[in-house]
Amino acid sequence: MAQVKIYTTSYCPYCVRAKALLKRKGVEFEEIDVTDDRDERARMVELAGGRRTVPQIFVDGEPLGGYDELARLDKAGKLDLMLAGA
Repeated sequence: MAQVKIYTTSYCPYCVRAKALLKRKGVEFEEIDVTDDRDERARMVELAGGRRTVPQIFVDGEPLGGYDELARLDKAGKLDLMLAGA
C-alpha cells in the first residue's frame, strides 16, 4: 500500500471530502493540519511545487494535487492502482 499524506486545514470542506474518499477506500493516511502552522504550510507549498491551496495530497512522496485531482483519478479507475503502489 502506498504512503499517503494529506495537508489540511480545520475549515476546508475539500479537505473533509478528500479524507472521506480515502477512508471509504480503506486508505490509511497521515494528516498534517496547517491551520495555524506557518512553517508546516511553507513546507507544504515547497513540496507541492508552489501550490498553496488545501488539501494537498501526496502519494509515496509525489504530489497528487487536491481533492479535484483525487476525485478525477478515482472516477477514472486509476486511484486504486496508484494507492496499491502499482
